[in-house]
Amino acid sequence: MEMNLPNKLTILRVVLIPVFLAALFFAPVPINRYSAVLIFMIASLTDLLDGKIARKYNMVTNFGKFMDPLADKLLVMSALVSMVALEDLPAWVVIVILAREFAITGFRTLAVEAGIVLAASWWGKVKTTVQMVMIIVVLLDLPFGFMGLLEMALIGLAVFFTILSGADYIIKNKDVLKG
Repeated sequence: MEMNLPNKLTILRVVLIPVFLAALFFAPVPINRYSAVLIFMIASLTDLLDGKIARKYNMVTNFGKFMDPLADKLLVMSALVSMVALEDLPAWVVIVILAREFAITGFRTLAVEAGIVLAASWWGKVKTTVQMVMIIVVLLDLPFGFMGLLEMALIGLAVFFTILSGADYIIKNKDVLKG
């Protein structure tokens, strides 16, 4: 298999996960937060770029179809679990997000076995974007008075869009469950 640019960007995203975690947990405070956020933002941008490049230049591969969403989940989940360990995020938020991801991954597996290809939904893209923005804002832990309200709003939106996108995905593809 030839490694095209979108697939290399996906692999870069996976490689950046331990770098992100090392920066978050082992760099001196407060540099750890800022360097980790910068690495997380670079990794998140690879998600945006790999899909755009793959579609624009017809470089979509089976590897990319499999690894791209997996890389996204690994990046977001590593950040969320770390944020619970750092006491930046309530555990229940991560449990809701993890439950949705496992449920939809299982749902996709059923679809594949039934020969059905399920495309990512618009709500799923909104969910991922809101989660990534929430992670960045909460990790930055900026000292401005309004930041606490912004963080709480983003956490609420991340949970909302996580649930909404999961429900939308299952409702629109309920025929998968009939087989």
